[in-house]
Amino acid sequence: MTKTPRQTPETPPGNLVFDGDPHRQYVFAYGADMHPAQIAERCSRPVVAALAFLADHALGFFGHSDIWDGAVETVVPAPGRRLWGVVYELTFMDAQRLDVWHDARLDGAGSYFHFPARVLDASGQARTALLYKKDVLGEPLPPSREYLEFITQGARERTLPGEYVEELMRLESRPAGYPVPVRSQFQREIRVITSCTECGS
Repeated sequence: MTKTPRQTPETPPGNLVFDGDPHRQYVFAYGADMHPAQIAERCSRPVVAALAFLADHALGFFGHSDIWDGAVETVVPAPGRRLWGVVYELTFMDAQRLDVWHDARLDGAGSYFHFPARVLDASGQARTALLYKKDVLGEPLPPSREYLEFITQGARERTLPGEYVEELMRLESRPAGYPVPVRSQFQREIRVITSCTECGS
């Protein structure tokens, strides 16, 4: 059996300098984490630092999520394209919580890994932030229609450019085969932990 190749982390252009408060972590969310409801569920004090885009990349879907009955998002190279999203300013505690949700591990064995990227905000200012990039890809697959609608709704609520929202709406999707999203016991436990705003600073 041939093992699906893993994505190789690329080196971002320029020096790796994280802008902003050194006591905060900056994360570029480009998929479902753009949605205010999802990021509020996963992080106790997320702050929108900027709307921004990653040049020469696009949204891609791979693998399968039982939660949404379809493929899940990652970034893929796409010369000339712009991948829009939200730069969040997070406490390190919230950043660790988000890592758990994405199964991003320091040893690289998780579903996603940290990818440092240079993005441009709406005013044209360059910012450096981490994003979550899917590790094992395989063949691209469509997300469920419900999942894509959730991502698109998040883009609308964050007031991303109208043409980008329309681009999301045109992406291929298919209806989920059962009511989604589905929560596992693990997700319910993580939700309790990440929703506790009195469990630490």
